[in-house]
Amino acid sequence: MTLTDRSAFARLPKIELHRHLEGSLRLSTLAEIAARYRLDLPRDSQSLRPLVQMTAADPHTPRAFLDKFNVLRRFYLSPGIIRRLAFEAIEDAARDGVRYLELRFTPVALARTQGFSLRDVISWVSAGAEDARRQYPEIELVLIASVNRHEPVDLAEQVVALAADRQREIAAIDLAGDEANYPAEPFAGLFAEARRAGLGVTAHAGEWSGAGSVKHAIERLGVRRIGHGVRVMEDPDVVALARDHGVVFEVCLTSNLDTGVAAGLAMHPLPQMRAAGLHVTLNTDDPGLSNCTLSGEFEQALSLPGLDVAALNVMSLEAVGAAFQPDLARQALGVLQPA
Repeated sequence: MTLTDRSAFARLPKIELHRHLEGSLRLSTLAEIAARYRLDLPRDSQSLRPLVQMTAADPHTPRAFLDKFNVLRRFYLSPGIIRRLAFEAIEDAARDGVRYLELRFTPVALARTQGFSLRDVISWVSAGAEDARRQYPEIELVLIASVNRHEPVDLAEQVVALAADRQREIAAIDLAGDEANYPAEPFAGLFAEARRAGLGVTAHAGEWSGAGSVKHAIERLGVRRIGHGVRVMEDPDVVALARDHGVVFEVCLTSNLDTGVAAGLAMHPLPQMRAAGLHVTLNTDDPGLSNCTLSGEFEQALSLPGLDVAALNVMSLEAVGAAFQPDLARQALGVLQPA
């Protein structure tokens, strides 16, 4: 297969394991909501953009990135809006050629502004996902419920309990949030409970903190998938640990540039991770906030040393194997079942 122009990347069937609903919102929709609800915010897309999307004027820091979510949370104003936002996030993925999507969402974030119940929020996101399934049957979809390490563990316990009761819709739990200032250890017991309940587990680690957080996620949280994880390369012993455990890394190139994890695309550690024998997949993280697509992430990856179309195919197959619903992922990518 030869990829000669940008449209070819969009036509390429793709799998995505790491995309946040709250970071996938359309500027046009946000502007519409701001106008309809008379929010104290700009009501046209271009004026709103710097408040909800990374721009050239923003410092490339985790704080600048996270601050955008403080504005985005002001838009979760009704059941219909939340359902619509879920639908549109999936619709945008489908239009970009994503054929299997694991969309993670944070019930606490969606519920907090209006005091919605966590149970209701999960139902509204699930309804939006079902709307998208009906309109875009070509995309297979899995939901992941995310909890934040900088929020109380008892809130996370409620989310895990609700997810465990709705495993037809929710396949896994994710730990996200401010990794630099909040340890994951308080959530170790909860992750053990989630695994016992039959939920998959993944965690953000090695993004805004060092390789030690990857080690902790593997050994204490029991994960075999790591969100980002690029700073694993800072410690050869943790690289070996991840390789020995078959850990799969959900790498997000543009997001890592936006937050300053990598100083530039040419300095991103993705090639070194693959050369070290680590399992790596490509993802968007927050395509609305970072103004990116999965097709664009694939295109960018080809500019890195040692990466070619064959490497893209390998990473897609890695994603199939790491999916929380591997049979759906194989079907979506047209991969034969293993013998």
